[in-house]
Amino acid sequence: MTGRLHLGLPMWANDDWRGSLYPPHAGEGGNLADYARVFSAVEGNTTFYSGAPRGETVAAWARRVPADFRFCFKLPASLTHEHRLWNIEAGFDAFVAALAPLKAQLGPLMVQLPRDFGAEELPQLQALLDRWPADIPCAVEARHPEFFHKGEAETTLNRMLISHGANRVMLDVRPLFSTSADGHPGMQQAHGEKPRRPLHVISTGCFPVVRFIGHIDDAINLAYFQPWINQLKLWINQGISPFLFVHTADNRRSPEMARQLHAALGEQLTLAPLADFPGERQTSLF
Repeated sequence: MTGRLHLGLPMWANDDWRGSLYPPHAGEGGNLADYARVFSAVEGNTTFYSGAPRGETVAAWARRVPADFRFCFKLPASLTHEHRLWNIEAGFDAFVAALAPLKAQLGPLMVQLPRDFGAEELPQLQALLDRWPADIPCAVEARHPEFFHKGEAETTLNRMLISHGANRVMLDVRPLFSTSADGHPGMQQAHGEKPRRPLHVISTGCFPVVRFIGHIDDAINLAYFQPWINQLKLWINQGISPFLFVHTADNRRSPEMARQLHAALGEQLTLAPLADFPGERQTSLF
């Protein structure tokens, strides 16, 4: 039994994508349906900042995407960063309940840990994983340096994730930090925001999550992506279904870069063709 690749971007609403991914005059309400015609998953970073969406909003999202589309929302920062996973049972349960209309369309919900959340706080993560609903995939993104030294802390984290079938998020920032950011505001901002951590490739669950943070230079991105092609192929052949989320420094060209990476994967994997971007198709009519 083979797995499936889920390809997506960090969000679906971005005005910079009008005229490419979206028609030039697309309204925000229609963006999700157009997005889901091309990509099969989305990170959904807005919940990290704004918390659980309203019930009617979630129900509307469910109606706009096909059954095999997957939302991979982040837990709110109020739970992960403000409370640091302490005494969040009620808040976590409320967040999961708010997403109930999307239950069949949920990919791994992501737990992004604070940069200073280290090994001494892993019991809080253990308690959350013990509470995690069995029918909703989980992914955890660690950012503390001690989880990247292949020592006791990282071993403990990985064993914890494996025992719960939770997926470790792999943040690949190598393309982004491969050059200086001088002269490019988007690169400078991304250099300041993204943690510079080593890439440790590991599958601790059935849905590995790869967040590929690209450069403004397409050649650099393709060079760093080459090893991922064999890794993704291996996972899929093993029956594992990875999620690949493509970012660029300011995300203006994330759709185009995702298309390039999909084409590179298509040379080694049997993939369904990526649909034409609705904005490009409409522009070509005139």
